[in-house]
Amino acid sequence: MDRERVRDRDAAGRARSGRPRDGLGRPLAYGADGVARQPEGVARTPAGTVREAQRLLDAGMPFHAHEVFEDAWKARPEGERELWQGLAQLAVGLTHAARGNATGGARLLLRGAGRVEAYVREGAGAVETYGVDVAGLLAWARKLAERVGARPDGTVDPVAEAPRLSGGRTGAE
Repeated sequence: MDRERVRDRDAAGRARSGRPRDGLGRPLAYGADGVARQPEGVARTPAGTVREAQRLLDAGMPFHAHEVFEDAWKARPEGERELWQGLAQLAVGLTHAARGNATGGARLLLRGAGRVEAYVREGAGAVETYGVDVAGLLAWARKLAERVGARPDGTVDPVAEAPRLSGGRTGAE
């Protein structure tokens, strides 16, 4: 007898897995204890986005930080979307590296760095970066991508490697 597979849906009817997730966004078995997901479509100020993403990065939850940046990239004006999309890619690059996917992690770190690099080249004050230390993140992303790429069989600690978005420490240096 064929059974029709019923897909999980969110409140708006979009397909969305109801499986719990761990701190790195990996799906767990139904009924397992997981980490609360980030709600989608939350309207935050840019400063609120940076604060919430930093809190999640510091907690070792870069996948969740990526979702916060994704909300900003979808909601902010066109001229800022590359910044927020690049920040999301940096967070998901750290996620992949922490999951043990060195190749994917390094690629996403470099892709995210490429997106945010324009915000350094534009010059101070030319484009608003909301206090994000873009130059520091570029250095962090490139160093981490190099280290991760050099040892593709290992994982990184997402707490120890978490960047400082607004200056200061930029991961395990």
